[in-house]
Amino acid sequence: MSGQGRQIYVRQNRKKYAFFFVLFMAAALFLVVDVMTGPAMLPVKEVLECLFYKSRASDNTRVIVWSMRLPVALMALVVGTALGTSGSVMQTILHNPLASPYTLGIGAAAGFGASLAIIMGWGNGGISVLSFTFAMLICILIYLLGKRQDVSGNTMVLSGIALLFLFQALQALLQYGASESQNQSIVFWSFGSLQKTSWMKLGIAAAICAVSIPFILLDSWKYTALMLGDEKAESLGIEVGRLKMKAFFLISLLSAAAVCFTGTIGFIGLAGPHIARKLVGEDQRFYIPMSALCGAVLLSLASILSKTIQPGLIFPIGIITSIIGVPFFFAVVFRARGGHV
Repeated sequence: MSGQGRQIYVRQNRKKYAFFFVLFMAAALFLVVDVMTGPAMLPVKEVLECLFYKSRASDNTRVIVWSMRLPVALMALVVGTALGTSGSVMQTILHNPLASPYTLGIGAAAGFGASLAIIMGWGNGGISVLSFTFAMLICILIYLLGKRQDVSGNTMVLSGIALLFLFQALQALLQYGASESQNQSIVFWSFGSLQKTSWMKLGIAAAICAVSIPFILLDSWKYTALMLGDEKAESLGIEVGRLKMKAFFLISLLSAAAVCFTGTIGFIGLAGPHIARKLVGEDQRFYIPMSALCGAVLLSLASILSKTIQPGLIFPIGIITSIIGVPFFFAVVFRARGGHV
């Protein structure tokens, strides 16, 4: 590499690291603001004191911060990270900018599993287990479909959208025969909400992210090569089939862990990666972690908005992300060349 080329490379990387720093600080800021906001607004000084000097805070503040708001605020960051990472890897291995856990029907499958558990009278643990199971099953189904040599990434995305409508119809069928109380539970879950977060659920979701994401990042250069096409990646010595199988397993874990505790949260896995691509480009060493960070920031911001739109009322976060995400979805579609993705 020439001296001038090296300078350009170093300057570009510095710019990327600057974006990382800005977004990391934004995530930290949104975390504090998320803990502050709610039916009972808390001053920033009181929140920071309770976070860093717990013993100095009043009993009431400790309960609000540590038992109610902090787990929810942290879950927003964890789920956003999981969805952002899943979306970025899906878009890379499927070569399609519309691929995400939501558009591939993973959220809808999890919603059907949760609805089935509610109809059967299972508790919160059973709801999470069954929604996780159905989310994993649909990921396996999409992967098996993709193993056929004549199936393109676009076809897989379209198949995922078809499965989305299928599971939404099955969920509606369950709701049709459900009681009023069961319907209320199903509707609340399908809207997507962070409010039922507990420290145990947060720990499980965070543990899955902590285990899965490093394995994804280890293959960053392979994903970058995959952007050139499957055949060129294979010519570089990459076992594309094995790489995609590993990727699908890991993003299935991440997606299922995200939706099984919070319900259907759409478009974070679509919007996060596209913002990351604009900021740092296609180099997967930067693109994947930036997608995770963008997803975390977006969902944390949505969590804040869900509590501030109307004081005293907390809107389901899935509604907020959908309102934000639908215009973004159309922007992606119409920006694609010739109207095709």
